[in-house]
Amino acid sequence: MKITKIETEIKYIELKTPFKTALRETSHVEFVRVHVEDENGHVGVGEAPATKAITGEDIEIILNSIESVREQFLNLTCKEALEILHSISNIGSSAKAALDMAFISLRVKQENRSLAEHFCIEDFTPIKTDVTISLNSADVMLEDAKKAYDEGKYILKVKVGSDVLHAVDVIRKIVKELLHVQILVDANQAWTLEDSLIFIKNMQDVKIELIEQPVIAADLDGLKKIAEASDIPILADEAVFTLEDVKKVIESKSADMINIKLMKCGGVTKAVEILEYAREKNITCMLGSMLEGPYSINIALYLAFAYRDVIRYIDLDSPLLYKEPSAELDFEFCGCEITLRDLH
Repeated sequence: MKITKIETEIKYIELKTPFKTALRETSHVEFVRVHVEDENGHVGVGEAPATKAITGEDIEIILNSIESVREQFLNLTCKEALEILHSISNIGSSAKAALDMAFISLRVKQENRSLAEHFCIEDFTPIKTDVTISLNSADVMLEDAKKAYDEGKYILKVKVGSDVLHAVDVIRKIVKELLHVQILVDANQAWTLEDSLIFIKNMQDVKIELIEQPVIAADLDGLKKIAEASDIPILADEAVFTLEDVKKVIESKSADMINIKLMKCGGVTKAVEILEYAREKNITCMLGSMLEGPYSINIALYLAFAYRDVIRYIDLDSPLLYKEPSAELDFEFCGCEITLRDLH
């Protein structure tokens, strides 16, 4: 069945509270939704959020990118479209991700299968996501952490900024108040090598799951020195977009773990390539996300279930941050636990 139509729209989802990191602040999720239709009326959907600080793409760039390649995919099968999509280099990774998931979801519908069947998932016992504690004053972050913990959200990804002593203060406050919490520290490239070593030194008596991307993405030498000096696992995020990036980081031992995001690598097709490499090399992964819409979170969650043997950490908490629940999700969130809804 051939693709006959590709259309885009801009969508917004309000958040409960502002989302703040070292890189950005926003009060809503803003994303492009792409609809791909075939000659029989089947429709596949993909999404890409505006994350210019990370991928270099805002809403206008994503829309223009999809429009610039749209004609190339008309009258092709989904298989053909996917092959062409990942051979072109003139659009960004987020625009690619939106088209990639749209083509995959359309193909699944054409085959009259579910995404669970597509990914050969047999085990749907619950998985667990972290929940983000946004960057703020130490006291506000502590209160946010307490509220999350009281709601059953005990895996906390704590966003910290360039003030490393503030980060030390925040983490110590949270750990002192919440004895059974799991802490993931995300610096979003805000620290120097020296800052990172100061933080690690001050955390020697504190249990932390990992430190995510402490230095700028390009500083693999600094990242490697931090990994060598730290008993806390170091997770590479912005330093790894592609499979080639992952291989470079892992082979140079610049980080202990990697964070895979659909918007960084260019969609599900490329994420699967990275996950297969991680499975082969026994690399521990996080499956992460930007602030994203329900369709991109859905397909990422199917990946999380399919590759639960290599994905140790899941950072797909966007639905927990939405002001109102989304009826477009295939999954239910209860505290940190995620289960598949009854879709029949």
